[in-house]
Amino acid sequence: MAINPDEAKGRVKKAVGDITDNDELKNEGRVDEASGKVKEALKTVENKAEEVVEKVRDAVKGD
Repeated sequence: MAINPDEAKGRVKKAVGDITDNDELKNEGRVDEASGKVKEALKTVENKAEEVVEKVRDAVKGD
C-alpha cells in the first residue's frame, strides 16, 4: 500500500523536528501522520462499504 501524502508530510516534519530539536514541528508531524492514517482507514471503510452495497444490489437483482 502506498503511503498517504499527509502521512509522508508528517514523517518529514517529525524528522526535521528531531534534527532541529523543534518540539512544535515534531508535534505537527505527529498530527499530520495520524491524519494521513485516519484518511487511509476511512478510504478502506468506504471501499468495503461500496463492495457490500454492490453485493446486496446483485443479490436483489438475482445476478
